[in-house]
Amino acid sequence: MKFVITNIRIVIVLLVTIAVTGIFSFYAFYTGMVSMDPADIATSNLVDRPVLTGIDVLEREGFRQLAGRNVGLITNQTGINHEGISNIQLLHDASGVNLLAIFSPEHGLFGKLDIPLIENSEDSLTGIKVFSLYGSTRIPTSEMLAGIDTLVFDIQDIGTRFYTYISTMGHAMQAAAENNIRFVVLDRPNPINGITISGPVLDEGRQSFVGFHRLPVRHGMTTGELARMFKAELRLELDLVIIQLEHWQRAEYFDTTGLKWINPSPNMRSLPEAILYPGIGLLETTNLSVGRGTDTPFELVGAPWLDGTKLTAELKLLNLPGVRFDAIEFTPQASKFAGELCSGISIHITDREQFNSIRTGLEIALHLQHLYPQIWEIDAYDRLLGSEATLEAIRQGLPFSKIEAIFSDGLLEFAFRRSQYLIYE
Repeated sequence: MKFVITNIRIVIVLLVTIAVTGIFSFYAFYTGMVSMDPADIATSNLVDRPVLTGIDVLEREGFRQLAGRNVGLITNQTGINHEGISNIQLLHDASGVNLLAIFSPEHGLFGKLDIPLIENSEDSLTGIKVFSLYGSTRIPTSEMLAGIDTLVFDIQDIGTRFYTYISTMGHAMQAAAENNIRFVVLDRPNPINGITISGPVLDEGRQSFVGFHRLPVRHGMTTGELARMFKAELRLELDLVIIQLEHWQRAEYFDTTGLKWINPSPNMRSLPEAILYPGIGLLETTNLSVGRGTDTPFELVGAPWLDGTKLTAELKLLNLPGVRFDAIEFTPQASKFAGELCSGISIHITDREQFNSIRTGLEIALHLQHLYPQIWEIDAYDRLLGSEATLEAIRQGLPFSKIEAIFSDGLLEFAFRRSQYLIYE
């Protein structure tokens, strides 16, 4: 009887999700693939309909949404318009807009710092105070917000739960609600597409700076859509305004938008690395190097204690779609195992429409647990994974199909929750 009830519940969720999000969007979610031809999207957007970000739309409309406002801007080096002009300069020069303060996230205002704490500073071009939200506090204080009636968030996210820019946005939204401050999101694309969602949903009670909200590892939402979810599900009394993207389609990857790629953080240097990150980034809290300190972070996995040839051979037997593995030796120049020779694997995406980053990362974890049960630090894997049931399944060596079944109910429920906050088709 329990089995029947559970399956009825799943069918109901499926039907509601299809009705709300549309058949195509749900099919793409369910299969984990995007069936639209990226070449068609690229032709459409790059030639006829270039994507406009929130700052582009705001500028085109003469900054009227911020007219007469005293503004605090949360941003970094990714906050530029389509011509490459920084949002700091644009808001500073905009008539009727009073830019009072700047707030920077992890990695600092220029996205180049990879240190535990970042101090406050001053913007050299405008002389405006820059408050670090990755220093003594990660939440804007009342003192920082003095005189501000509007907080503006404009940072490029990469579509993964544990990438901390969305945590900074969530904390800032909470501070804005507490201080009766309007919150404006200048939206930007999800660079790894806005359809695919995958991986376990964060366990309740596990919220942290690397897991601000109960999202799956790959959430398939823009920052504006996430802001709508945070406001509703955290019950924030907040005046939230989203300056929406124009001409962005959910199936798009960043390289079809016509927008300029700017490294959002020191080790996020390309779109392929962003696509790999949801699955490979999960591994870096364990005793492994994921290529930090090399030219290709998140394209490598290795350690001094690992036999890359053996691991590569086992992974090749899986015939995972859209990816190729090669054995490699590398020596990180910084970060974990700096200066030590590591043996491991090199990961190459051969077809991103078929590639499943979460499955790839979990398969690597399963084989590490099988080959090195006494060496690989599996407990540390849960820091970013955030799912006790999934971790236990890996510990037991269950096949991926059974592990996926464990977190599929959570994904289905998230798909329904998510459908209420989506903006774009």
